[in-house]
Amino acid sequence: MNLQTEQLISHIQAGIEEKKGRDIVVADFSNIPEAICQAFVICTGNSPSHLQALTDSVEEFARKGVNARPAAIAGLRNAQWVAMDYGTVIVHLFLREVRDFYDLEHLWADAAITEIPNLD
Repeated sequence: MNLQTEQLISHIQAGIEEKKGRDIVVADFSNIPEAICQAFVICTGNSPSHLQALTDSVEEFARKGVNARPAAIAGLRNAQWVAMDYGTVIVHLFLREVRDFYDLEHLWADAAITEIPNLD
């Protein structure tokens, strides 16, 4: 993974932690040529309004930290699974039951998975 992507992930993580997102996982796909991006950042929120707050915080931290803006944000209407496309990084913000159902972090056996400890 290149330095620019690592810096973006760091700011995304900070935005999630700022609003108390839980169970952050970074799936590194940089060694998988057919992957659609270099990394997924995945986390869990408590409610649809919490996912909205997490989305806003990630946007703010990425913009202020590395001048990055998402090309697209999907899922805000239902706010059960919000995806934010930063090109090299896709952020997935889930409600617990939806995250458990889709289990994104385990779809790619070749990906290097980093679990970020919760702050509390």
